[in-house]
Amino acid sequence: MNHWRYYLFGRMLELAGRKPQAIAAYTSAARARAGFLRPTNRIAYLLALQDRFDEAEPYFQTVLRAEPHNAVAHFNLGYTLDKRGLHQQAVAAFREATRLKPAMDRAWYGLGLAHAALGQHREAAAALEQAAKLQQMNPHAWYQLGMALHLTGNAEHFEQVVMHLLRFDPKMTRRLIIDSGRSDLSHLVRDLVA
Repeated sequence: MNHWRYYLFGRMLELAGRKPQAIAAYTSAARARAGFLRPTNRIAYLLALQDRFDEAEPYFQTVLRAEPHNAVAHFNLGYTLDKRGLHQQAVAAFREATRLKPAMDRAWYGLGLAHAALGQHREAAAALEQAAKLQQMNPHAWYQLGMALHLTGNAEHFEQVVMHLLRFDPKMTRRLIIDSGRSDLSHLVRDLVA
């Protein structure tokens, strides 16, 4: 039962904002019982939260070795890899997360951003389309979808995205119009200040 005691102590420390002490408690929990993955997940999460992505990655890998069908762990690994600039590996992790859990909008979003970082704008648009369908009111997904469509030259679909985004986030629409250089659409948001 020591593993649970250490783990619960780690949770209390984490909730109190004491991340280094929480990581130490979680490490003790993981050592107290081999195969106890909850503390490993928490360590990885806390390291990633502190932008210590290179340190977080092995913990996510440990979880995935034990639970290869864990879509959330694949997403977390993809996020960590993407933040480290390892976009090709991030694509693979995000793709696996979407395969395991097709309704995970954040995995589609991450997949789209990783493809975009690689200059693969058609693939980015396809993934971001899924993210936007799953999160109809997520302005960031719609913005990124619009940019990917713009970069692929799909003007008609881009304009549809602009009109959809305009319904619920005019300021993000303005940003999309400006960032894409589509001044022909600026009349839609001309009354907005920067």
